[in-house]
Amino acid sequence: MSHEEHIQDSGFAGSFNGDRIFKGITLGFAFSVILVLLLMVAGMAHESLPALRQFGWKFVSGSDWDAVQGNFGALPFIWGSIVSSLLALAVATPLSVGTALFITELAPRKLGGAIASLVELLAAIPSVIYGLWGVLVMAPWLQQTVEPFLMEHFGFLPFFRGAPYGVGMLAAVFIIMIMIIPIVTSITKEVLLAVPLSQKEAAIALGATKWEMIRMAVLPYGRSGILGAVILGLGRAIGETMAVTMVIGNTPQISLSLLAPAYTMPSVIANEFAEASSKLHSAALMEIGLILLVITLIINIAARLLIWGVTRQQSSGGRK
Repeated sequence: MSHEEHIQDSGFAGSFNGDRIFKGITLGFAFSVILVLLLMVAGMAHESLPALRQFGWKFVSGSDWDAVQGNFGALPFIWGSIVSSLLALAVATPLSVGTALFITELAPRKLGGAIASLVELLAAIPSVIYGLWGVLVMAPWLQQTVEPFLMEHFGFLPFFRGAPYGVGMLAAVFIIMIMIIPIVTSITKEVLLAVPLSQKEAAIALGATKWEMIRMAVLPYGRSGILGAVILGLGRAIGETMAVTMVIGNTPQISLSLLAPAYTMPSVIANEFAEASSKLHSAALMEIGLILLVITLIINIAARLLIWGVTRQQSSGGRK
């Protein structure tokens, strides 16, 4: 073997070994993230054992929360988290999808880009700022204007009965709605931009109007991705802490009225963990955190699967 061939072979061997080392390092990074998640779940489950042993499934179905007597039931917090998140999502979804459609399909390029930048800027605002605005501006407005109107015209419904406190479930719904609009809008915009231009042009060529093209060509193609964006928004909503804590009223009760104060899982953890007076109290709060973590993981996994499904559909469509 000549000197040049020996150098060339050595170079290939060094490059191959370098690739293997780099692959091993990046693989270790990837598995370290999974390991951290598993350690979190295991640690929270271990810290929750006293509450798990004491209450069992009654912890999830019970509604009595008394730290002095040592009685803990998480149902009011689960109720508050799920109801506030779902109602906020129901209001935010049409606003977000409509905004994304305007940016991608109707607005001029410069105007659409400016609106997209402003929407993304909303996501950068700290949640405590939303909460402060909610307490000082939105809650008084709800108390003086919106809630009296709802009580006067719709008070025959159980959803609008009670006193106009200002802070309560309705305020939490509005705050969460504002906070999840940016994430749902941004992901929906990316999904709509991925719709093939040929599909839109085919609908227009067949005589479809702009709205018919959106309804028959754009929305069906991005349906799974939009649903994934909505579920990711739900994951953000159900885990929101500071802003919701400041406006929801923090009362562990289950009520059909949107005017009544309520409580959420993140809020009770933020309010009581530093003041937990017993090991059982700490364990109960940790179990609430474990429930919240599991719910959030399930929601995010479902969203990722839906988004993966729509991207696979797009890839297969492109190969055809």
